[in-house]
Amino acid sequence: MTWRAAVYMALVAVVSGFAPGVAAQDTTATTSSSRQHWGVAVGVNPSSAIVMDTYQRKYQQGRGNLSWGVEALYSNVPADSDAYAADYGYPTIGVGVKYSLNHGVTMHRSPDPAWGLAREVDYRSRMGNSLAVYGIFARPIYRRHRWEVDYTFNFGVGYSRTKYDKDDNVDNELIGSRWLIFFGAGLHVAYQVAPAWGVKAGVEYWHLSNGALNRPNKGANFIGPSLALVYRPYYDAVNGSEAQTVAQKVRKPFHRYWLARVTAGVGAKTLNEDWQLTQFQTEPDSPDYRTGRFRLYAAYSLQADVLYRYARRWASGIGADLFYGTYADRVADIDPQFGGNGTASPWSFGIAAKHEVYYHRLRLAMSLGVYLYRSMGANAKEVEQPYYERIGIHYDIPRTRWAVGVNVKAHRTKADLTEVVVSYQIER
Repeated sequence: MTWRAAVYMALVAVVSGFAPGVAAQDTTATTSSSRQHWGVAVGVNPSSAIVMDTYQRKYQQGRGNLSWGVEALYSNVPADSDAYAADYGYPTIGVGVKYSLNHGVTMHRSPDPAWGLAREVDYRSRMGNSLAVYGIFARPIYRRHRWEVDYTFNFGVGYSRTKYDKDDNVDNELIGSRWLIFFGAGLHVAYQVAPAWGVKAGVEYWHLSNGALNRPNKGANFIGPSLALVYRPYYDAVNGSEAQTVAQKVRKPFHRYWLARVTAGVGAKTLNEDWQLTQFQTEPDSPDYRTGRFRLYAAYSLQADVLYRYARRWASGIGADLFYGTYADRVADIDPQFGGNGTASPWSFGIAAKHEVYYHRLRLAMSLGVYLYRSMGANAKEVEQPYYERIGIHYDIPRTRWAVGVNVKAHRTKADLTEVVVSYQIER
């Protein structure tokens, strides 16, 4: 047995262990060609910063950047007898690295009554270069002969050497931390110029922010075209009528079921109110004037959900969300400075529509909720909506009813808090 075959058989064992109810893969049919499961992509992505609102439009100046990236790719083939891969049309999974030249993204606040006590500086602030490492899920939605159309989702972590600094980068409201959360999405068209080689072009969106774990946290959002050279020796195996015939045989009946889940979360956040006070309502001779240091507050949550898993890939349902914020006393103390009456409650309650996307034991969990009760002061009424969003990656622990994950809760796509969650579910 070659070392490549040994590595592949170990990978098969891990993946089959992640997916209860999915038959073990037929390694005898694929071991000799295990290298054909792996590929690579090298690409370039010129982008432009997205101005999210009129507030950002006032200080955003330069918007252009340029990114390079490399991705290690993996795809199951029909001979692997993987029911999840067959259901998704044999998607590509992998790991990518993206390095972005962002010095063209500049910001400067000109004199404006809206800035309060903040003074204009004599330089332009810059975003600085960034590095992101992320997981990849690329699903084909059309394959015919040499043509393929797909959409992609990327989740990972980012790092920016340059961040907000009140001394020399004071108008960089996009990036407030060196360590960041990375998210990307794209739509692409690929053409296979040779059996294993292709060219891929499309449009990509990507985002960097710190999940409200520090301030500022406006976040950097980019969109632009992409072009990549891809090496995919597995392409012929997953393309064509023969592959689709095999895929139909691989697909196994799925038993639909209801599930009830309870999820507890422990998170953290900084306050937008503290940012607003130090930026615009603090005298320039104060040590807190336009500071970049903020207290981190604990935030807790409890979810009770009922979902119906109607396909191997999807489950949908409804849930009740309870939130407890340890920062309520601080909000109440400073609320009069925002025109409020000085009251705030640590408790919030809402109901939410929930949807989950499964791939083996990994779940992408999404929800859109509406507050039935929330009292967080006057500033919250300005920057929050009655609705909230949640998105997270969860992992179902093998041979148990437990799962762990990470969520970001947001208002109008702006992060409110980041949390680690543990859940327990019962299936029927």
